[in-house]
Amino acid sequence: MSISPKDVDHVARLARLELSDSEKDQFTEQLNAILKYAEKLEGLDTENVEPTSHVLPITNVTRADEKRPSLPIEKVLLNAPDEEDGQFKVPAVLE
Repeated sequence: MSISPKDVDHVARLARLELSDSEKDQFTEQLNAILKYAEKLEGLDTENVEPTSHVLPITNVTRADEKRPSLPIEKVLLNAPDEEDGQFKVPAVLE
């Protein structure tokens, strides 16, 4: 399969691009090089290659979502500027 300057011109018209003749020749050559490389890749034997999404062995580093004991309320309120009945006391935000 190869791309002709006529194909490039057709796609350029669809994309509403105005290309000069030298640009059409340039894109034709580049697209044909890409297709040639893709054909070369199709010839590779990938029978024993495992599918992968990344070249590095990346693993999830987040911790497990497990229930853990929380701090005692007395310790949480130690640095509170003001507290009342075991709760943070803050200025009113509504009038």
